[in-house]
Amino acid sequence: MDNQFTFSAYSNYLNEHKLMGSRDKASGAAFLPPRPLNPENFSTDMEWVEFSGKGKLSGFTIVYIAPTAMIEAGYDRKNPYCVGIVETDEGPMVSSFIMDVDVLHPETIQIGMPVKAAFIDRGTEENKQAFLAFQPV
Repeated sequence: MDNQFTFSAYSNYLNEHKLMGSRDKASGAAFLPPRPLNPENFSTDMEWVEFSGKGKLSGFTIVYIAPTAMIEAGYDRKNPYCVGIVETDEGPMVSSFIMDVDVLHPETIQIGMPVKAAFIDRGTEENKQAFLAFQPV
């Protein structure tokens, strides 16, 4: 696969249902989404690393007024969705769609609950794109 740490390469991995990030070979610091440079030591000696997909929910919100892409996916004021910050087992935190939670009863969604990566495929075969999501374990 592509050795460049670009959004396009990251998207290609998502389309394969792989959660890939980058890791600084010297310090071991991991990044998700991947980046070509470690901002702590300015190292560009990076490598691809596959994340386990496991983590915990660090924060969340319920979205009632959706952007266009989410409206096209069927979300609106009557069908809200959850977005959260997930701290991966590898360390990096990532913002993601949180699926399989009761958005009409947000008090049931618990900070710290274990989650695992899931992939949502949208579009037709030639324009199919996978998006990262997380769901409770």
